[in-house]
Amino acid sequence: MNRLLLTTNCSLVFVVLSVFLSLSSLQVYAETDLSAREIMEKVDEERRKSTDSAFTRMKLTTCKYGISGGKIKCAEKARIKLVESAQINTGENNKDTKSIAIILQPSSEKGIGMLSYSYDDSDRDNETWLYLSALGKVKRISVRNSDDEETESASIFGTEMTTEDQETGKLDDYTYELLDQGEFRGREVAVIESTPKPHRLSKSSYGKTQSWIDTERFITLKVRMFDKYNNPIKKLEVGKVEKINDIWMGRSLTFFNTVSNRLTNMKLEAINFDMDIKEDFLTQRALTDQAFREKFLKDLRKQAK
Repeated sequence: MNRLLLTTNCSLVFVVLSVFLSLSSLQVYAETDLSAREIMEKVDEERRKSTDSAFTRMKLTTCKYGISGGKIKCAEKARIKLVESAQINTGENNKDTKSIAIILQPSSEKGIGMLSYSYDDSDRDNETWLYLSALGKVKRISVRNSDDEETESASIFGTEMTTEDQETGKLDDYTYELLDQGEFRGREVAVIESTPKPHRLSKSSYGKTQSWIDTERFITLKVRMFDKYNNPIKKLEVGKVEKINDIWMGRSLTFFNTVSNRLTNMKLEAINFDMDIKEDFLTQRALTDQAFREKFLKDLRKQAK
């Protein structure tokens, strides 16, 4: 059954550690009966539910921020983009994901699109392509630092989100440690530190991440990312969590770049599950062929009504 839902898919996920972590890992294991790896497996499983045949409309708001009256506010006129996206789970055990996102507004950026293939297999690199409608050209995106002229910045549509922030799976690329357990925003949470293994570190923008995981609903509530020199560089804060279509989600999520003092808020204005999304649509042709793309999008919009 299709459902139009006003919410935000909190797919992605890394947290700000602002308090001293006092409990030992052994204490946390005894209290949760789950290892750090087992908790992250459950989080990954829950995230995949939100990418299974889903059609979404989201608003991305980006600005330089400051603090006024104890509240974080935009210090400049925000740049707002309206985006539609479609995604399906594929591959063995449906652990891979294919997705496409197209900018609808502003009109000056209409038609810019991004196509992403995410693979669970650690030996297979994820693939992402960006289409710039003004240039009529598709370019490959990489999250790693590279001198290759064919790669683009890992930023998603000029926001503070990156392709790496959207990844699912590849749990074998990291080691996990339970740092603490306690209460956060009225929920029991486990604080888990994820550190990329050497082969992953060369491809990653982060030296480690620390995540606050709701141990009942297995959703990330906040995250902090560090660079390879252990400096905090980014944080993620998840908004009010709701159960939508039997899936726990956040209504919105906000990425803060603590180096540039810029933020991006992603709000899913609508999400539709159980959509009939053809895999043929999730190809580079959908980026470059407007008529082909609009045919599929028109059908998805009709299904969503």
